[in-house]
Amino acid sequence: MISIFTLTSPLHDKAAVDAVTKEFLDSLGIEYSFKGDNYEDYGTDLSLIYVRTGGTEGLFKELLPTLQGLSRQTILLLTSGKSNSLAASMEILSYLRQEGLRGEILHGSPAYIRSRLDSLSRIEASRRFLEYTTLGIVGHPSDWLISSGFDKEAIFDRLGINLQYIPMEELLEEYSSLKDEVPESWQVVVGPSCHSEHDCHSERSEESPSPIPTAVKQAIPGAYRLYRSLKTLVTDYGLSGLTIRCFDLLTSVHNTGCYALAKLNSEGIVAGCEGDVPTMISMMVGRAVTGLSGFQANPSSIDPETGEIVFAHCTVPLDMVSGYSLDTHFESGIGVGIRGNIPSGPVTVFKVNGDISMHFVCEGELLRCEAKPDLCRTQVVLRLPREAASYFLTNPIGNHHVILPGHVASDLEALLSF
Repeated sequence: MISIFTLTSPLHDKAAVDAVTKEFLDSLGIEYSFKGDNYEDYGTDLSLIYVRTGGTEGLFKELLPTLQGLSRQTILLLTSGKSNSLAASMEILSYLRQEGLRGEILHGSPAYIRSRLDSLSRIEASRRFLEYTTLGIVGHPSDWLISSGFDKEAIFDRLGINLQYIPMEELLEEYSSLKDEVPESWQVVVGPSCHSEHDCHSERSEESPSPIPTAVKQAIPGAYRLYRSLKTLVTDYGLSGLTIRCFDLLTSVHNTGCYALAKLNSEGIVAGCEGDVPTMISMMVGRAVTGLSGFQANPSSIDPETGEIVFAHCTVPLDMVSGYSLDTHFESGIGVGIRGNIPSGPVTVFKVNGDISMHFVCEGELLRCEAKPDLCRTQVVLRLPREAASYFLTNPIGNHHVILPGHVASDLEALLSF
């Protein structure tokens, strides 16, 4: 539902203004709740301020602190253009910009305004998905992420996301309190080494899959313990997602979090690797916009002439793949890594920086998956515009990026500018 509030100069005839209001709002052909000048519920729904007349700039300036106290929503100014309403809206918007605040004037034909409101309603739904969520940082970011710092206050101010630090010791204590077990729902992972929801045959081969390596099979109970331990943290802290300093697990429990993160992502809980907060935020924004999981990966090779880029990582959300096989973690040769088959087709590569002041978004095509032995287990080959290769080689936002299904650049840009 759309809520419409009004801003009106007392110098204008009320009856005449009300008549114009009804005619204008009826022409839009939208469902709305008319609130008038009672701003008590401002921000509860997608809220428009209908600037009905000129001479309202001072009224708005007085009202602004109240609006900011009620909602983090972008100020949306609706105007018919009559009675100097557009001129007043422009002065108000200019003031908002001077104050470092976001705003937009909705003005044009009824069809245009209706179409814009459809888009704004989707953006607002994404914004509300993020607002006041809590994401966990389990252990500090990995030491090698030297350019992937973050600004906790900026992230909250811009997106409404809270960050919660959780000591690694807390995860390890929970892990130690559990016993090894493999529930019936996980029995499939100790069978053949290729899995999907419907079929255990790999898309890359018509041959029957080979058995899981013994070392991997022995590591699966520990991988399940890590999954259960992380789920406990999710419940205890009310998390919508997390990122974990996962390489510490190689020495502390002689296992990896790859399978646990893959499962959590497939359950709608954003789960990232290496304590990389900007990438976790990017995955969360991607889920808010698309409702889908994103694949955290880093470029392994780039062809600047063709725009082909190989991305790889040792875990992938299970709801993104048509099938997968299990192997060890690439760098260490222990634990459980995942080689997933992500279907070919349109994708979007996305990344925000640690204070949401910069972002990269680019649409491309996933051409194929690969299984080279000298890379992390899930490997995809993307073709992006050649100028994207220049970004990665001259001005990248860290190494990890998020690959999202579909072409969704415009929706991501809209949310970040809202």
